[in-house]
Amino acid sequence: MDLLKTLVDKGLRRELPTREEALAVLSTSDDDLLDVVAAAGKVRRKWFGRRVKLNYLVNLKSGLCPEDCSYCSQRLGSKADILKYTWLKPEQAAAAAGAGVAGGAKRVCLVASGRGPTDRDVDRVSQTISAIKEQHADVEVCACLGLLSDGQAARLRDAGADAYNHNLNTSEATYGDICTTHEYADRVSTVQQAQAAGLSACSGLIAGMGESDEDLVDVVFALRALDPDSVPVNFLIPFEGTPLAAEWNLTPQGALRILAMVRFVCPDVEVRLAGGREVQLRSMQPLALHLANSIFLGDYLTSEGQAGQADLDMIADAGFEVEGAGETTLPTHRADVASAGCGGGGCGPCGDGGDGGDKMAAAGDEGGSVEARDVEAEEGASGTPRQRSELVTVRRRGPGTEVPPNA
Repeated sequence: MDLLKTLVDKGLRRELPTREEALAVLSTSDDDLLDVVAAAGKVRRKWFGRRVKLNYLVNLKSGLCPEDCSYCSQRLGSKADILKYTWLKPEQAAAAAGAGVAGGAKRVCLVASGRGPTDRDVDRVSQTISAIKEQHADVEVCACLGLLSDGQAARLRDAGADAYNHNLNTSEATYGDICTTHEYADRVSTVQQAQAAGLSACSGLIAGMGESDEDLVDVVFALRALDPDSVPVNFLIPFEGTPLAAEWNLTPQGALRILAMVRFVCPDVEVRLAGGREVQLRSMQPLALHLANSIFLGDYLTSEGQAGQADLDMIADAGFEVEGAGETTLPTHRADVASAGCGGGGCGPCGDGGDGGDKMAAAGDEGGSVEARDVEAEEGASGTPRQRSELVTVRRRGPGTEVPPNA
């Protein structure tokens, strides 16, 4: 297929595809799916080999968020039966992080629900970062605390944070349809503040909220322009008790096409297979490793993922290997730029302006989960999405409980 040859050639040169080419990837047929995965896999292997980076989430503060993001179980007015608790103490968070590090995680992501941190909250998180680094000096720490105010990114960097996550989630044109309490521009500004402070930027999207293919291409091109070092690709988990509870729009094949499109647009970026993979990709998760070079280990913020050991087995069985603590995730040209103090390495040369979580999608950013529903929709024709609510389970272990975490 000429399209795929063109996209591979561009990906190997770090050249931006056209919008038409990106849209064409999303409209390929299921018969061509393996060809699409194989083509994007060549680009993935060029820049990341067969390594898979493991990340681990710690939900520092769960629920009761004043924002109204439609996809989020922690949103204002949510009826989802999730865990709700205030800030974990630094030693509690460090213990949870330690479980992820023991499971092989190179990065710990510290997430807290809310519009954005107060200065006192930044102090709390700074203490938590110190507690984690005291026990695990080499682990990367990414903070995800919502919208940042002036000076907060620099304070987090000085406290030892390596990265900051804030997802764009969807296109600018449709952002008002999923959230009214803040704007798309607020999210862009927060990513830029993190970059300006010298933090590695992490920003991604949520697919499956009823958006069009054009919206998906818009947000991925916007991410390319923003130039984050990592792009989490989340798939909506429809929460009962939220406005998007009935939105089951994805098939495993469609989810793989989205991941392939992201890889072609951002060829040398850490593409992270994030929230919703178990629910939306199901048995096709291993194929996604040919597209993404990073995943979350174990559970999400408010929902349970597959067992941590199952993640490790999946990676090994698919012929990939866990990225070691001493290995550099990003390709040399990006890693060199990042170490020089630029806020992002770019999907191309730093500052080119070219058109560019977690298990994060809300809280500031998790696509979480709800209790399994009793009724499953009838399965439609081939390629038609169907509800698989039995795959969705509220997190009842790890932080906020007395039960050991899953890692």
